[in-house]
Amino acid sequence: MDKIAFITGSSRGIGRAVACRLAREGYAVAIHYLRAEDCARSLLEQLRREGCRAAVVQADVADREAVTAAIRQAEAALGGPISLLVNNAGIAEQHLFQDVTPAFWRRIFAVNVDGAYHTIQAVLPAMLHEKQGCIINTSSIWGQRGASCEAAYSATKAALIGLTRSLAMELAPSGIRVNCVAPGVIRTDMVEVLGADTLRSLVEETPVGRLGTPEDIANAVAFLADDRASFLTGQVLTADGGFIV
Repeated sequence: MDKIAFITGSSRGIGRAVACRLAREGYAVAIHYLRAEDCARSLLEQLRREGCRAAVVQADVADREAVTAAIRQAEAALGGPISLLVNNAGIAEQHLFQDVTPAFWRRIFAVNVDGAYHTIQAVLPAMLHEKQGCIINTSSIWGQRGASCEAAYSATKAALIGLTRSLAMELAPSGIRVNCVAPGVIRTDMVEVLGADTLRSLVEETPVGRLGTPEDIANAVAFLADDRASFLTGQVLTADGGFIV
């Protein structure tokens, strides 16, 4: 299979950094977005200026038919089946658990968990046919240890860890590796809303003395995708500066 990557939620933040890193590693990349079309197209132009192959697709990952259509569009634009899937798209909000509405509970699971289910099922037939492929899910340290006022988010990220480990066992005989990266506190739009005081406190709690960057997570993804990690499957690579050691 050619090196063709589909990265969900890749117009901004961690996903954007992953798309850039993989493109520079020789992958043709599908830049996926939901609403941030301008950001996605600016990244497309940037990568093409650098001589990289890239395409832009739009879909709500919670919509199974839209996801399948977006992946088929990406494959047509990039000239082959997806060999590397990075499930990065996700949403998060802080709520006391008694204030979590049924609508929010369903939506966060639809995006964070069902989204991965939809993308994996869309790329899997080609990977099974070729007997090779790589899937990397993006969990979180909160999926490993939980977080106050983020029960719904933490539950979705724990679900992705379970999905990763189970699929790794199921798909290994078919030559498909499935791993997971669990970011710590990363400087993205999602984290900046916490405010300066909270961010300072999080830096103090992080042994390396800083918050992570999207590029830190992109490096972890690139490592898991590399052939040098061919003996790694079913693993959760925690990239958190020692936050939960």
